Amino acid sequence: MTIKVVRGNPTPEELAAALAVVRARAAAAAATPSGAEVPRDAWSDPARIASARVPSPGQASWSRTYWPS
Repeated sequence: MTIKVVRGNPTPEELAAALAVVRARAAAAAATPSGAEVPRDAWSDPARIASARVPSPGQASWSRTYWPS
């Protein structure tokens, strides 16, 4: 793997921190079996905010399209 600084002049500490993040992400990706689905937590699930019915027209209907009632 080759990493190239395209812009700027990072300090050795900044470069080491960036490299640590890249290596940690690569190690995490290598540890995940291929084809395995990453579980979603309930907070990021889009179904959490999707309402089962279409809001009725009215003054505040735009806000009811996003926030669950």
